[in-house]
Amino acid sequence: MTITARRIRADRLTAHIGAELTGIDLAEAVRDDALFAELRALLLKHKVLFVRDQPISRADHVALARRFGELEDHPVLGSDPEHPGLVRIYKDLDSDREAYENAFHCDATWRECPPFGSVLRCVEGPAVGGDTIWVDMVAAYNALPEDVKERIAGLRARHSLEASFGARLPIEQRHALHATFPDAEHPVVRTHPETGEKVLFVNAFATHLTNFHNDANIRFGFDYAPGAGELLQYLQRQAAVPEFQVRWRWTPDSFAIWDNRCTQHYAVQDYWPAVRRMERAGIVGDRPY
Repeated sequence: MTITARRIRADRLTAHIGAELTGIDLAEAVRDDALFAELRALLLKHKVLFVRDQPISRADHVALARRFGELEDHPVLGSDPEHPGLVRIYKDLDSDREAYENAFHCDATWRECPPFGSVLRCVEGPAVGGDTIWVDMVAAYNALPEDVKERIAGLRARHSLEASFGARLPIEQRHALHATFPDAEHPVVRTHPETGEKVLFVNAFATHLTNFHNDANIRFGFDYAPGAGELLQYLQRQAAVPEFQVRWRWTPDSFAIWDNRCTQHYAVQDYWPAVRRMERAGIVGDRPY
């Protein structure tokens, strides 16, 4: 591998999150150590990176993601048979129009070790619509009132595949999915393992707080039900605050690379009956703490 790389230009897209890169060939970053190191440093700084006009091969797409770490399959969507780890998210005219994807979420927090991040490519998209929104959950945590930060310190939440992707399955299949992928429990506030930043870590996969019902929080029954649920919903709604967001309009062969440990995203589903075809390589992560 080469050891020199030209400087990448990174133009910030908002005050908190997101940068569009120019002066980079993602296929070159697969083979150039210095170029990849710069790319990874920019990811830690901006949390999500965007690059346009990258007609690279599927093999290079997978190889680029693998430079960040091992790749993971998706238990519901599966992978491209020729490129393990590359998940095809195709919304074609014959797809289920009602299969929603428009929810603020952090990928696969129903895993004990949620993904490090993903490398996502637009293969084909609508002329207008079909944007994706990313959210800086470090900024979302920092902006919380101090009394809320004190209240949620030490709290944990349950995250479920069964209650999300599995909810539409027949009961036997849903229970089998849960047996294979049982719910995971994570801290409501995690620490980013590389930057040390505090991250608000509840999203659409979180079903309930698991250690809220104790003497410090409960005086009467209403403190727990619906009190705990209302607190969780309040925390989940922080992702919808525009000040923490960046919105990306896709074009064919544009890419997004994001840090799943400190962001959420939302695929805007406003493009029916147009087609939207995306390919994503997800990277194995670590256990939140």
